[in-house]
Amino acid sequence: MKNRISGVVLAGGGNTRFNNLTKSNIVINGKTIISRIIHTISCIFDEIIIVTNTPEEFKEYSNYKIVRDQFLKVGPLGGIHAALKASTKDAIFVFAGDMPLLDEKYILRQIEFYKSDYCDILIPKINQSIEPLHAIYKISMIDTLENYLTGSSNFAVRDFFKTVSVTYLQLEDSVETKNAFTNINSPSDIPLVEKILKKS
Repeated sequence: MKNRISGVVLAGGGNTRFNNLTKSNIVINGKTIISRIIHTISCIFDEIIIVTNTPEEFKEYSNYKIVRDQFLKVGPLGGIHAALKASTKDAIFVFAGDMPLLDEKYILRQIEFYKSDYCDILIPKINQSIEPLHAIYKISMIDTLENYLTGSSNFAVRDFFKTVSVTYLQLEDSVETKNAFTNINSPSDIPLVEKILKKS
């Protein structure tokens, strides 16, 4: 047993900036982003969950657990909820599906810190910037999240954090750290990631 945490990829859906292509399936230097993510996390987690409302796009990953959102149009909280429901572990480690440069070192560091701190959620922080989609969420908070999703009209992740116990892991402000948390937000980000990959 590697740990009592599931690895979760929020694979999302079509994005207008990418001609409605799901960002997880964008190819960078010959590999899709999701294949890069799974390559990094598969040696850390023995349960991997992919959350997507277009499971037909991820048929090649059918050996993993693929689940849909139960709460629609509520942003990342819907994906986090679906993963919490599907997990057989004590917690989930959530990754955005558009992070091609995940670093095993930071993931393991977060897990070790989580084990030493009692909290519902552990989120990395660089200066004042937080990354809620590279974070650990405890399964026991699922009822709180469900109540929030059914009773709120504001589905911002940061607003939900006000209702639970959150710990922030302060990380150093370095190029290496920033690379590990890089998201593909627009097509212009792809050449920058390609340069980083060529150097590594």
